[in-house]
Amino acid sequence: MNDTGNQQITFDDFTKIEMRVGRIVKAEPFPKARKPAYKLTIDFGEYGMKNSSAQITKRYALEDLEGRRIIAVMNFPPMRIADFQSEVLVLGAGVDDNSDITLLSPDAEAPLGARVH
Repeated sequence: MNDTGNQQITFDDFTKIEMRVGRIVKAEPFPKARKPAYKLTIDFGEYGMKNSSAQITKRYALEDLEGRRIIAVMNFPPMRIADFQSEVLVLGAGVDDNSDITLLSPDAEAPLGARVH
């Protein structure tokens, strides 16, 4: 454990996490999700289009998401949420009580599919 109370990992552990830049091309309501969420379709360039369920409804309106660049973990196993297959984990930071999520995104126009180091 370190001083934050979290288990430390090695650099090799970190390099196994494949985080890449994507662009949201479609955002839809997801009424079947237990917690408020959107269905996202994300373009990762040469890595193709991927789907994700994201609990970001508190901060983002659907119309504000299309075209937005995000960071997502690409190599977690797909997860079934209701009738939807979530293929990637969109990354965000918790605000306040962590139920309000702000999306992580590249500061510059990083190319779609670029790896986050």
